[in-house]
Amino acid sequence: MNGRVTMGDVAKRAGVHVTTVSLALRNHPSLPPATRGRLQRLAAKMGYAPDPALSALVAYRHRVHPRKDRPTLAYVTHWDTCWGWKEHAAHRMFFEGATEKAALLGYQLEHFWLGERGLVPRRLSDILQSRGITGVVLASHRRETGRPLDFDWARFSAVKIDFFPHEPAMHHVTNDQRAVVQLAVRRARAAGYRRLGLVMPRWWDEIVDLAWSAGFLAEQQALPARTRIPVLSFPDPGRQNLVPRLLLEQWFRRHRPEVIISFAPFVLPQLAALDLVVPRDVAYVDTFLMETGGRMAGVRQNCDRVGELAVEILVGQLHQNVLGLPAIPTATFVEGTWFDGESLPSRPLPVASPQAVG
Repeated sequence: MNGRVTMGDVAKRAGVHVTTVSLALRNHPSLPPATRGRLQRLAAKMGYAPDPALSALVAYRHRVHPRKDRPTLAYVTHWDTCWGWKEHAAHRMFFEGATEKAALLGYQLEHFWLGERGLVPRRLSDILQSRGITGVVLASHRRETGRPLDFDWARFSAVKIDFFPHEPAMHHVTNDQRAVVQLAVRRARAAGYRRLGLVMPRWWDEIVDLAWSAGFLAEQQALPARTRIPVLSFPDPGRQNLVPRLLLEQWFRRHRPEVIISFAPFVLPQLAALDLVVPRDVAYVDTFLMETGGRMAGVRQNCDRVGELAVEILVGQLHQNVLGLPAIPTATFVEGTWFDGESLPSRPLPVASPQAVG
């Protein structure tokens, strides 16, 4: 066959209408699985491939002329209270990014809280099905283990933000905490610091599968052994997030860090209580920078982009009618952005002695 193979060519060979081929190639559930499979195999054998320029044009037209009856995506949370997750900056930005991206792609985002009285997961699954909602974003779930979330997943396309719930496994998007702390270490080293300390509550590391400590310890391998400082990982059963003052004092006096890498609420109040002034006594890098261009140096984690990507991936699945849990789940990580600040002033590099010069 000369020239580019079209859906019309495939339809003519199969003896069906071109609309049937279109539905099959989009994996539309209105066709029987056997019919979809037969037409997909025939298209592949004939060398059919979608036209990326045409796909881009269709997507552009949908953005310029959005549907008036915008379909709904479900944003499902399971926090202690309905909107309690909004008190946490990261989770609030997840939602904002997801909402804006959904609107841009022609969808609306609706929040559902699994903590509602009587709203067990299977009941919510039935509600979404009855309303014709097939796209689900799981976000802001409290840390939990046990039974998998009981949805009729064969009827949904779904994406998860962050790590919870662990089950069932599905495509998920999250911040790249390992890369965030590695970026912080590298910037501190570039500013002339060698004795670097990481301070965090133990649960903060555990909820991201030890990504914080893994990134920090990986960067430490490039430092001389005598300058390596152990991570100050402290238990915090009350979730007050504040490092115990005595523990911080003992760790600081023993290891004498030149710079502390942490999240402000964990450590800055206790440094002040110990009369340690940033950056006079110790420099500081924040791993979750909220305000940029000011006093604090650190990394902005771009949580809004996490929400945007979750919706982009979900809508891509919906456009292809990909339903059910993936055979091979994927993880998409969003890196942070570095910002200089007064809390990390540059230090002059040591000058080599004449004896050390060949």
